[in-house]
Amino acid sequence: MFELTPTYDVDVPKLERQFRDLSLQLHPDRFAQASPKERRLSLEQTTALNEAYKTLKDPARRAFYLLKLHGVDMERDDVSAQKRMPQAFLEEVLELREELELAVKARDLTRAQAMAVDVTARQREAQAEAAEALRALTNTPADAEQVKKASHALGRVRYFTRFLEEVEAFEEEVSA
Repeated sequence: MFELTPTYDVDVPKLERQFRDLSLQLHPDRFAQASPKERRLSLEQTTALNEAYKTLKDPARRAFYLLKLHGVDMERDDVSAQKRMPQAFLEEVLELREELELAVKARDLTRAQAMAVDVTARQREAQAEAAEALRALTNTPADAEQVKKASHALGRVRYFTRFLEEVEAFEEEVSA
């Protein structure tokens, strides 16, 4: 929709301008007097435009989308996606999850928040690693090693995001 080359780096101000221009052209209000088919098409195009904009504007969503273009759909929660993750990381995930469970049971918000600080830093590192691999794929799209590197990094990003959501839910529960 935005006629961009699939790449990790996006000129966000330019994207925002294009989004505004396209939104004005496609907005359903402009088609209020049109036929039902044209109104439906306008709504469908506006919905697709909004989804494309959200995906391209957010670095994590953009990374997952680019990896999907390379044949790896990390958004699916299937066993094959989990098998791609290194065993050491999966073991680490179990340990972190157990530690968070203990903090939640003990109502130790300070401990959970300290874990969240550490996980946030690790999430940023994983996102940067994924970005680096995806940038490399721009030049060599068939590089299986870079695809693997990006998928492992984005797997960590996904896990860390869920972990942080659990800490946030615990914070809300404690403060309620």
